[in-house]
Amino acid sequence: MKPVYIGLLGLGTVGGGTARVLSNNAAEIARRAGREIKLLHAAARGLKGQIPQGAEQATITEDGFEVVNNPDVDIVVELIGGDSPARELVLQAIENGKHVVTANKALIAKHGNEIFAAAQKKGVVVAFEAAVAGGIPIIKAIREGLSANHINWIAGIINGTGNFILTEMRDKGRDFDDVLKEAQQLGYAEADPTFDVEGIDAAHKLCILSSIAFGVPLQFDKVYTEGISKISQDDVTFAAQLGYRIKHLGITRVTEQGIEMRVHPTLIPEKRLIANVDGVMNAVLILADKLGPSLYYGAGAGADPTASAVVADIVDVTRSLTTDPDNRVPHLAFQPGQINDTPVLSMDEVETAYYLRMKAQDKPGVMADITRIMGEGGISIEAILQKEPAQDDAVATIILLTQRIKEAQMNRAIAAIQQLDSISSEVTRIRVESLAAD
Repeated sequence: MKPVYIGLLGLGTVGGGTARVLSNNAAEIARRAGREIKLLHAAARGLKGQIPQGAEQATITEDGFEVVNNPDVDIVVELIGGDSPARELVLQAIENGKHVVTANKALIAKHGNEIFAAAQKKGVVVAFEAAVAGGIPIIKAIREGLSANHINWIAGIINGTGNFILTEMRDKGRDFDDVLKEAQQLGYAEADPTFDVEGIDAAHKLCILSSIAFGVPLQFDKVYTEGISKISQDDVTFAAQLGYRIKHLGITRVTEQGIEMRVHPTLIPEKRLIANVDGVMNAVLILADKLGPSLYYGAGAGADPTASAVVADIVDVTRSLTTDPDNRVPHLAFQPGQINDTPVLSMDEVETAYYLRMKAQDKPGVMADITRIMGEGGISIEAILQKEPAQDDAVATIILLTQRIKEAQMNRAIAAIQQLDSISSEVTRIRVESLAAD
């Protein structure tokens, strides 16, 4: 049988890893796919004669459009990242009737609706397993393995950089800025770490997870996003004293009112398995109505783990080449005509518990004022932790844990507390999730 020929866009960390995996594991891949898979054509810039292992026999160009317009290429693998020219290259490949594999989470989150519509029209597949959680086969798990289930919610550690920073802060008592510098030196964080530490990278991935879990259009602009740059060593310490750990989570949940999509620092009970996922590792916890809770753990980035997911997609696409397009697994898990425009809730409408930290003058009546405001707002306090002021200091630290309440109610209470003359700092607010199977 004729080999399947690959056109590869990008020969960087992941692209080079993909070429290497296709070469090193060629026999095993052919056994699984039912035919040989060969890298035919690749586009990359700045190689300076250093051809990655596995790409030696391929034609190398600097122009990605040469690859997508090559009539002999069957599957285009896009690994250059970003919006442009990735979007234009992928759409051109689809227009040429080629199947596409991509690891580009921003491309899928922001332009996936357009891309999938074009692919549907041309009868081709767009596979994107590597776009979320690196080598963890989470897309396949949700789209295929859990297809008999109604999914209640997903909570994921889906950015390794943020998880590494929070782990170091907890285990070694280090400050955020100090750990961030090390993460940059180790290559875990970019020179501009905004995408990682402010939650944008995780928001791209959560948008995709939400869409395939609940059968809704991709809506990146509706994901609430909050980073970890304001998390202090005090918060990490106090959370531990209360039996919690702080993780930067992406959470999506379906409710009677609509769908939640939010990325933010979250206190979770230290006994939860996901609370013990440390370093640069990723994990996704899913609650489904028939299976119950299930946890998916593994490497969320890196050349080989991500290439593992890319090549798995290539194998899947190869298997489907002779399949009737109407009988393939749908891009977003649900049949195109069954995608629902369920509303996405604003954060004001989201209900969760809260951790609050504030500095207050150490004098009688302060706690009474705070609890009065909470009571008037219909907010129940679950726990109070008060750190007495240091010697000659008149300011104490107060930590509150509340029961679940809508964000809008908590916003009003925080605004009222900050108006008190006795409060000498902004109120730090971190959301709390039990992640219980109920």
